Amino acid sequence: MTDQKLSIEDVNRLLSDPSEQTRAQTAEKLARQFQDTSLTDAERRMAEDILRLMARDAVARVRQALSENLKDNPLVPHDLAKTLANDIDEVAIPILEFSEVLTPEDLIEIVRSHDPSKQTAIAKRKVVQAVVADALVEDGAESAVTVLAGNAGAELTEDSMLRIVDRFGDSEAVQDELIKRDVLPITIAEKLVNQASESLRERLLERHPLSPEKAADLVLHSRERATIGLSAGSSEESVLRLVRQLRQNNRLTPSIIVRAACMGDFIFIECAMAELAGVPLENARILIHDSGDLGLTGIFERAGLPDNIFPALKAAVAVFRQTSYDGLENDRERFSRRMIERVLTQYGDLGVEFESDDLEYLLGRMGQLPAVL
Repeated sequence: MTDQKLSIEDVNRLLSDPSEQTRAQTAEKLARQFQDTSLTDAERRMAEDILRLMARDAVARVRQALSENLKDNPLVPHDLAKTLANDIDEVAIPILEFSEVLTPEDLIEIVRSHDPSKQTAIAKRKVVQAVVADALVEDGAESAVTVLAGNAGAELTEDSMLRIVDRFGDSEAVQDELIKRDVLPITIAEKLVNQASESLRERLLERHPLSPEKAADLVLHSRERATIGLSAGSSEESVLRLVRQLRQNNRLTPSIIVRAACMGDFIFIECAMAELAGVPLENARILIHDSGDLGLTGIFERAGLPDNIFPALKAAVAVFRQTSYDGLENDRERFSRRMIERVLTQYGDLGVEFESDDLEYLLGRMGQLPAVL
């Protein structure tokens, strides 16, 4: 039909030939004409009444023609949009995916109807408000949550992403979409590190703010080593959340603390010691960096860590006191090299114990880091 406006001829034809095809064509024309802002109030009210009648047509094709042509029209009455959104999938999906007339409450109600196709249409929306995303995360089918995780317009909170990993941690499709997100909190990254396949771990660290060396470490070495890399450059609040998550899942181990010390990751050390000792972060920081050994000894004992890792922590703190970032290129990497060199120098002399693969790892990492100036 070349003429997109409803005419008297269309009405006469509908009266003389009320077939399915004619009704669908009339519905399409009227829905398109409804976008015309020049309609008078009386004309618009009449058009709305006709559209409401057509939305109850027994033939799905007629209702689908309405939905397809009203899906992005902001002037559609709310009750009409809701009627179409609660229809069968073929009618509802265009409205659910595109209509801005539907409220978050409307969308949440439909999410909770547990129709995967409708849930997926909602997950595809240009903007998925946080409350709607939360409902999808809690009640959505895997197919819908996969789409949601990959939608850059979905307002996913850290708690929502944690819930996604809890519900679908074994789904590579869901993991893959989460990894592609531009921003991924380190708590989510750590959970994925511990659940993702080797190939997904590699892509995770290639995409998010980690060096190529750390990405290689994740694939070649243990999960603990990878977790240390996740905290580098993150805020204190993020690292605190990470260590709490590690502790809740029995992953805040003595060995991960030693590895963090060897890499000079003192934000992680401070947060971990604060968490284990049950003291505020600022207090833990003061005790760890006390000019004598009493502060470090005190918080170490309160944290309940095994005695055999104390020499490594003590050596790391000593290096930290004597060394600062120089502000030049690769200063963080050079700092880590100094830390590893010092710990390795004192290996054996101070009773620092490493398994052979840990020593091999530290030596390998030192070889990758720039030389000290």
